Amino acid sequence: MVKHYSNFNIKKTHRESIILIGNFDGLHLGHQKLFQLAQTYKKKYKLKIGVVNFDPMPKMFFNKKLKNFRISNINQKIKLLDNLNVDFVITKNFDKKFSKIKAFNFVKQILYKKLNSKFIFVSNNFRFGNKREGDVNLLIKYEKLFNFKVIKPDPLIKSKKIVSSSLIRNFLQKGFLDKANNLLNRNWTIQGIVKKGRQVGKKIGFPTCNIDIQDYVLAKPGVYAVRVLKKNSTRYLKGIANLGYRPTFNQKKILLEVHIFNFSGNLYNKLLSVEFLKFIRKEKKFKNVNQLSDQIKKDLYIAKKTK
Repeated sequence: MVKHYSNFNIKKTHRESIILIGNFDGLHLGHQKLFQLAQTYKKKYKLKIGVVNFDPMPKMFFNKKLKNFRISNINQKIKLLDNLNVDFVITKNFDKKFSKIKAFNFVKQILYKKLNSKFIFVSNNFRFGNKREGDVNLLIKYEKLFNFKVIKPDPLIKSKKIVSSSLIRNFLQKGFLDKANNLLNRNWTIQGIVKKGRQVGKKIGFPTCNIDIQDYVLAKPGVYAVRVLKKNSTRYLKGIANLGYRPTFNQKKILLEVHIFNFSGNLYNKLLSVEFLKFIRKEKKFKNVNQLSDQIKKDLYIAKKTK
């Protein structure tokens, strides 16, 4: 099981490791390629692999208006990193004080003194330190002084495009779920707690679990075929979801509503993972509840056939 730290005060057994620095939002195919390369170094040099990431993501810290941005939350990221055979993860709180650390001090005080890194994996566009003054070239400059080696692998190219978290966000926002899932190498998933809603779905015969999407990226508002996993369960439940503003009922807040097929039981305050399998249609406003109900029946037919 991967060890998770909230600061740079790590165990002695985790010092002198291979360190990968970045947001790794979504842990997509490009990231997976990077970790596969790190595994070859782990085997060759008999070292452990550690990840340094930040919460909130620096881009969200500096732009307070950027509310819906994440592809995956911290818990999902930790689990995915565990699957990639990472030994430890450091999730540093990115606050005002930390944002002002000088690039040289980050290298000397953290990468060298705290972690005693042996190999540092970063992307070519990696920037760090106060006012983003540090870059890959600065890291390379201090390789000999601080006894580490910088590794900057080439990005992964698919269909003539660099595989990136930004590209996946763009696909999700445009409703290209298949393309996003292909680059993630799994189904995009929102994880959240079921909250009590207005119970409108129940009144028209389609009870739903209401889930706040928190700071997840807002995929194209619409209806999706999904499958649901309850916490500590291994059995998937098929369903249909509406992600958006529910224009028929004049709602202003974004909400994920999930109707689980052939399910009865109380899921309030339970943690659910909702996997998005297929984009069925965009969200629209209906003249009345009867029209909405008729459309839902058509949507259900498609969702139930989706594998």
